[in-house]
Amino acid sequence: MEFEINNLEELRQAAEQVLTFGSSSRVYLFYGEMGAGKTTLIKVICRQLGVDGSTSSPTFSIVNEYEGESGPIYHFDLYRLQKPEEAYDLGYEEYLWSGHYCFVEWPEKAESSWPPDAVYVHIHEINAGIRKVSLEKYS
Repeated sequence: MEFEINNLEELRQAAEQVLTFGSSSRVYLFYGEMGAGKTTLIKVICRQLGVDGSTSSPTFSIVNEYEGESGPIYHFDLYRLQKPEEAYDLGYEEYLWSGHYCFVEWPEKAESSWPPDAVYVHIHEINAGIRKVSLEKYS
């Protein structure tokens, strides 16, 4: 599935499309260049899942936990990992198999065995302010 986000006002609809596409999934893997909009889209998705507090990129903490309407939501930013083993040291596989929502930025840094129903979210900037989003499942 593919769609475009042409402006900030379309983010809410984009978040709905991502959640609808992955309706039974709890792990979402976000791919895209720096500044593509991964964190911004995740913030809007978290709002739709009932997160009231502030959300931010967990670049330095690597994982942030938010409280949503149906329990915890985990937001990972693996950009700073130097080697894939560092993700295992965090115990991140326990998060992935917890049954709670997990949103992972820079998943290519972990080289993990992702859950079979994970949703792959690719975000590409095609023009200034316009993003193309591609959604895939490999299960």
